[in-house]
Amino acid sequence: MAPAIRHDEAERVAATTPRRARKQTNPLAAEDPGVLRGWFRQMVLVRRFEERASQGYTRAEIGGYCHLNLGEEATVVGLLAAMRPDDYLFANYREHGYAIAKGIEPGRVMAELYGRTTGTSKGWGGSMHLFDAGARLLGGYGIVGGQVPLATGAALAIDYRGGDEVVVCQMGDGTTNIGAFHESLNIAALWNLPIVYVVVNNGLGMGTTVEKSSAEPELHKRASAYRMHGERVDGNDVLAVRDAARRLVERARTEGKPALLESVSSRLKGHSVVDPARYRASSDVEAARAADPIARFRAALLDAGIADEDALTDLEAQARAEADEAVAFAAASPHPDVSTLFDHTYATPVANESRRLPADALYR
Repeated sequence: MAPAIRHDEAERVAATTPRRARKQTNPLAAEDPGVLRGWFRQMVLVRRFEERASQGYTRAEIGGYCHLNLGEEATVVGLLAAMRPDDYLFANYREHGYAIAKGIEPGRVMAELYGRTTGTSKGWGGSMHLFDAGARLLGGYGIVGGQVPLATGAALAIDYRGGDEVVVCQMGDGTTNIGAFHESLNIAALWNLPIVYVVVNNGLGMGTTVEKSSAEPELHKRASAYRMHGERVDGNDVLAVRDAARRLVERARTEGKPALLESVSSRLKGHSVVDPARYRASSDVEAARAADPIARFRAALLDAGIADEDALTDLEAQARAEADEAVAFAAASPHPDVSTLFDHTYATPVANESRRLPADALYR
């Protein structure tokens, strides 16, 4: 076996390789240029959408909690590129970008954040509970790991009905430490369910590092406890995420084999919009910025001749305009009527259900 090449040696080899030879081996060469440009636009759209969401929260136009995909755009776009439109996605509360990449109009997503009736859940869910059955995005879950058993159950339903859809269950690194995660993987492996669990490992469970919270910090290795396939991928590389996810999704579809994919991707901001992330060393923040997946993909597209500077600038302008339009749509959308406050409290009518508002008299 040939000795492994050190990182610094690999950089030296790349630097001394003729540009023409490097272009010939460029992985982008085998891809559809239009698709690549579309991915770039979508990644920029997610970035601009999340920046506008942060502004809306700061201005008190968005209530509740708000968690952003800033820095995770390659994982978001690459993962959804590997799925069919009829595949199901379950996500955690950091799901705005996934909703957009699943095909939901950004205006409807922003309207849900604004709590307006034109939102994906008519304003009932908010930032952490995006849901669209038509797009097969089945949540947004605010409870850590709350989506994992439900996603496993959906995979069981597909298997029971003899369908060929696949469930993708996205989660953060902290979810791998809860009991429901292990119970779900165990059931999926025992029953050969068509599901791919995707852990987005940004290195931090809120403010605690993975190394300080997980005895096995290489989280994909946890799959081995259930004789399940697990692998790790560079979450800042949209092609790497797409390729790994596509392989595992199709394996789940054709063989009924579940898998665990760990996507390592830095987040550029704190855990939520209100988190200043003072627990992060400046060197960690600088490393995350240096690994920015959008800047990295932009440079790759230019280097491969997929698009020139003017074309990419135009795509960036389109994405910015679409994010602005989403905000305008949300701001112009109506608020829910107060009379609907107690709608959907129960799935079926309940006798003597109270609909008393806080200002209403207890007795009349």
